[in-house]
Amino acid sequence: MPIDQAARHCGVSVGMLSKLENGKGVNLEHALRVLDGLGLTMLVVPKAHATWLEHAAAHAAKIGEDASREQHAWLEG
Repeated sequence: MPIDQAARHCGVSVGMLSKLENGKGVNLEHALRVLDGLGLTMLVVPKAHATWLEHAAAHAAKIGEDASREQHAWLEG
């Protein structure tokens, strides 16, 4: 999606979205607006739990990919 469409969809300016995309400072309200507009959420957890959650998310993604492949193979089958 072009940046102008994404910015419009998220309710922010192209300049603000560009700053966020390039790792520049933006206020939290705008960052959360972009996350919401893109169907994403931010989860804040203690650092000690971050690695565990990353592993759990990777495992869940792999299970989803495997299920998708199985469904696709079944439909073609």
